[in-house]
Amino acid sequence: MSVTYLLGIDGGGTGCRAAVADMTGHVLGIGKSGSANIMTDMENARLNILGATNAAFAEAGIDAAMIPATAAVLGLAGAMVGGNGEKLRTTLPFQHSLVTSDGTIALQGALGDNDGTVVIIGTGTLFVTREGDDIRFAGGWGFKVGDLGGGARIGRDLLEEALLAHDRFHPSSPLTEAVLQRFENNPHRIVEFAHAARPSDFGTLTPLVFDYAARNDAVALAIVNRAAAQIEEGLDAIMPSAQERLSLIGGLGPLFEQRLSPPYRAKLQKPLHDALTGAVQLAVKNFAPARKEAVHG
Repeated sequence: MSVTYLLGIDGGGTGCRAAVADMTGHVLGIGKSGSANIMTDMENARLNILGATNAAFAEAGIDAAMIPATAAVLGLAGAMVGGNGEKLRTTLPFQHSLVTSDGTIALQGALGDNDGTVVIIGTGTLFVTREGDDIRFAGGWGFKVGDLGGGARIGRDLLEEALLAHDRFHPSSPLTEAVLQRFENNPHRIVEFAHAARPSDFGTLTPLVFDYAARNDAVALAIVNRAAAQIEEGLDAIMPSAQERLSLIGGLGPLFEQRLSPPYRAKLQKPLHDALTGAVQLAVKNFAPARKEAVHG
């Protein structure tokens, strides 16, 4: 079966999106599903990748029997750690698969072929910078030992502050009181939740922090300002001083734009496209030329 369709996959801790396109990169259908962090749970990620793919084909009105005639680029959280990407690739039903970091597709989507730096701020955080043919990554090591400034860390910090306020180690605030009420004013329920929680579960608490930060809640502001400082620390380390293009992307990216210091705010540019579009663009670059050669060769 020859390659008939291209597929772009954007998978992270919060969810997975798939876009099926023709060989020119024109998107025919988009599908969504749950978490696709292959470092956290590879089997569940695989199932959600297939779920999003099937949904995209259904929206496009294409028979799912054509999925094996697809060449796919998958940008996934956790893909570059411990050979995870290659392990997943061997289990996929696509005719050709390129599994890469979610940072690679985000960079392509946000910058096109331009130089610059992107920070993906969602459940976790990942820094990617490009200078010519040189692409470098930093961060993105996962919730337990990295991902500073990301939603999972922010949610975890919130629960920690709620317990510190409960024990009167730290002052309470309307935010810490709201968190305790959410857990029926029972700190043991917070501990039980945290023990079983995945990064995406902690991340569900993040909107609450930003909501209260907008009301000048002291605890919320402290958490958000610490996260912003961690993001700037990463930028200081990876972004060349001469670069003039910076994009903050991911679910939380826009929320941090006005919290950066003026030198970084001056370099902010809206991303050209999203990561899913970047995955489709890379699918065209990697797989469409081979088809053209086969047709015209």
